[in-house]
Amino acid sequence: MAQPRTMDMPDLSNAIVAQDEMGRPFIIVRDQGNKQRQHGLEAKKSHILAARSVASIIKTSLGPRGLDKILISPDGEITITNDGATILSQMELENEVAKLLVQLSKSQDDEIGDGTTGVVVLASALLDQALELIEKGIHPIKIANGFDEAAKVAIRKLEGSTDDVALNKSEFHEYLFKAAKTSLGSKIVSKTHDKFANMAVDAVTAVMDEERKDVQFDLIKLEGRVGGSLEESSLINGVIIDKDFSHPQMPKQVLPKEGETGVKVAILTCPFEPPKPKTKHKLDISSVEEYQKLQNYEQDKFKEMIQYVKDSGADVVICQWGFDDEANHLLLQNKLPAVRWVGGQELELIAIATEGRIVPRFQDLSKEKLGTCKRVYEVEFGTTRDRMLVVEQGATNSKTVTCFIRGSNKMIVDEAKRALHDSLCVVRNLVKDSRVVYGGGAAEVTMSIAVSEEADRQKGIDQYAFRAFAQALDTIPMTLAENSGLDPIETLTTLKSKQIKEHTSVFGVDCLGKGSNNMKELFVVDPFIGKKQQILLATQLCRMILKIDNVIISGKDAY
Repeated sequence: MAQPRTMDMPDLSNAIVAQDEMGRPFIIVRDQGNKQRQHGLEAKKSHILAARSVASIIKTSLGPRGLDKILISPDGEITITNDGATILSQMELENEVAKLLVQLSKSQDDEIGDGTTGVVVLASALLDQALELIEKGIHPIKIANGFDEAAKVAIRKLEGSTDDVALNKSEFHEYLFKAAKTSLGSKIVSKTHDKFANMAVDAVTAVMDEERKDVQFDLIKLEGRVGGSLEESSLINGVIIDKDFSHPQMPKQVLPKEGETGVKVAILTCPFEPPKPKTKHKLDISSVEEYQKLQNYEQDKFKEMIQYVKDSGADVVICQWGFDDEANHLLLQNKLPAVRWVGGQELELIAIATEGRIVPRFQDLSKEKLGTCKRVYEVEFGTTRDRMLVVEQGATNSKTVTCFIRGSNKMIVDEAKRALHDSLCVVRNLVKDSRVVYGGGAAEVTMSIAVSEEADRQKGIDQYAFRAFAQALDTIPMTLAENSGLDPIETLTTLKSKQIKEHTSVFGVDCLGKGSNNMKELFVVDPFIGKKQQILLATQLCRMILKIDNVIISGKDAY
């Protein structure tokens, strides 16, 4: 007799007992969400393909002939840029490995400030090479270990081929300018890169601490205003704020009084208004006399405040808070030009620039606490009646500087700001570590040759990893050549043979068609710490991705 077939019981561990409208019980079994799982070679392939697709987007923006990308945000805001970190941060990526590449370019941007495109292209090239080795049957960890060793060899060689530019003070300034110019070569401001490179060098040298070899970026302010052309951008020794004097009849320029060395500035965080209790209060006025008394009290308080400012010897008042018309009128009567609603950060910069103290109470105001500057004046733009206020210092004793950028539209101003920021970072890196390597792919070719030579000395499987690392390094000069309209393979082989024959690391890709491959003659230089960081970050990320062999995406459980 045939046995009756038994049905598999569902998993009741997640079941719920419910009742229908008649009170009869029934069981609802929770349906397990669809779990997606990738493992082994399939997982690694999908990771490397994701990295390749991200790199292919920004590959074309590498180098001085690199192209720009237009990014449109969900709310319709447009950004035009070829800065790797900006492109990646504004792309909405779903893939988890693609997000790692975004973080990679961000960490390069945070630490070094330049080379964000190159680091992603290099990481993707390393992963591409690793995939070929995995398909040959080599274990991923052995590849990762080989890459780590190859990176050490590459950095050792790179360190050996650096030039220290701080040995000669007069040449050091020239090298700072050339490095800033190299950084700006691929940006939208490349037509005016001499002007912007000078701005970057002057800004950094104005605020740098020579003893500590450090630069405080807080003291360099980037301010942009639409209108005019990029050539009209300038470096201001001092602070520029998006305000104007509080009364239209106040003078548009304040110069030092006779016998004084500078304009005295009072920096206040107390408002020009009668004191009020901090707690909730109610004022009852029952007669005209009481109202008159209150009005006289307020007027006396205003006069007292202005007297405090006059007694201290201030020429200009800069206040964090607003003040009403009466206070404004009294300030005008007493010939005290004033600025209101100045933000906290701007107030601090003005205090640093003028060496003044921020005063919280009128009673504390004294001559010693006033700041001093060369002049305070309003700048007007075109026919728009837009005004900005400049607190200018003498060029020698300026503690803060402002890079004021003009441009025909907001996108150009924003991109010019990003370009100048990268350039400032390059100059800062050279101040911190004055060793330079040569650009145009020259440093990568040098490292590639060194790693290839070392590969022949390796025993076992490491040989493959070393050769793969050398080929990945070759991607950078090949991409530069491709973006410049040259034959990539022919360019690379020419560079390699030149570097090996002449035992020098100065030959790179002639991206701009100057007729010479000698990067030292063309003054195409990169800071050593930037290149070193690129190699280290790309190798670390590659190791991390190669160690992943399982991806489990949990679906949501549903009833």
